Amino acid sequence: MRLADFILSNMEPILQQWEDFARTLTPAADGMDSPALRDHAEQMLRTIAADLQTPQSHEARIAKSQGGAPPALGVSSSETHADLRHSSGFTLGQMIAEYRALRTSVLALWLPPDHVSEAEEIHDVIRFNEAVDQALAESVVTYTNAVTTARNVFLGVLGHDLRSPLGAILLSSEVLLGAGNLPPKPTKNVSRIFTSVKRSIKIVGDLLDFTRTQLGSGIPVRIEPDDLALTCKGMVDEASAYHPDRRIDFQSKYTVPWRFDKSRMEQVIANLIENAIQHGETGTPVTVTLKASNEYAQLSVHNAGLPIQDSARASLFHPMIRHLHSGDGEYGAEAGLGLGLYIASAIVSAHQGDIEVDSGADRGTTFTVRIPMGRS
Repeated sequence: MRLADFILSNMEPILQQWEDFARTLTPAADGMDSPALRDHAEQMLRTIAADLQTPQSHEARIAKSQGGAPPALGVSSSETHADLRHSSGFTLGQMIAEYRALRTSVLALWLPPDHVSEAEEIHDVIRFNEAVDQALAESVVTYTNAVTTARNVFLGVLGHDLRSPLGAILLSSEVLLGAGNLPPKPTKNVSRIFTSVKRSIKIVGDLLDFTRTQLGSGIPVRIEPDDLALTCKGMVDEASAYHPDRRIDFQSKYTVPWRFDKSRMEQVIANLIENAIQHGETGTPVTVTLKASNEYAQLSVHNAGLPIQDSARASLFHPMIRHLHSGDGEYGAEAGLGLGLYIASAIVSAHQGDIEVDSGADRGTTFTVRIPMGRS
């Protein structure tokens, strides 16, 4: 009996072994009944048997081994299985172990009879392993996508819920400082609270923006007429006040009327200046330059210092990346989440613009943003 026929004829013993193994995957399997433990295993086995019975060319086998199998029509049973295992609390390792156990139990039960030739046996085993690997790959992708979605929803809820208490702390500290009647030591402590809460609110905002981009909605922008030069100067002044030990130069025309989202561009400017201060050479100025033509506004932020390593360029605008220079890992309270450049890039893209970097030992590092004149 060929392997495909064996699977179809011995479905119950195979499923029973699947169920027995799944029951050991605690604590997720605790309290689960037989249908839940067997979840979609029969459908997957029938799909595997059908695959074994389908003729396959050498080229198709190569394509399948490289992840180029024809896509399933609709949601496959292995994808549904992964979703249900994730929602039931099974770990990714436990789900993978189910497939490993299935592979072993089917082949151990089969023990091909004498009338199955060695060539047929090898062919069936190869095709069976291919089919199991295909189902496993579909399950792993679906499971990891479910984990990512759950994580992003959690971050979004966390960020949203943190804004109110942080806002209350910020407002209270601002009122205390504004009263002007605190002794010197309490004033210093309240100032620290005010500064720390402002930073915390920025981190929460970064989390919310990151969540928006990961869930597919993107960062919303509201394009309106405003003065881009005045917006840049405001952020330069704010950064100078926050970093009194660093010199930040601003070069621009007095006014640059443009169409853009002011609050979002403030994020871009602040993130680029903060990045330049963090990674620039101490004692050297950070230079912010704004130019405008008929079609594009160009904002550049330059700092002297070590160049960005070539190995870091590919992931420069990826989230959670904080290694710009070789051996320059940034950690601790001042490191942030590594979202600054990622969010800046996402905001610029939402303006239909682009951002690029030029870096060298002899010229320092310059991030350049170009945004077109918004139309709506």
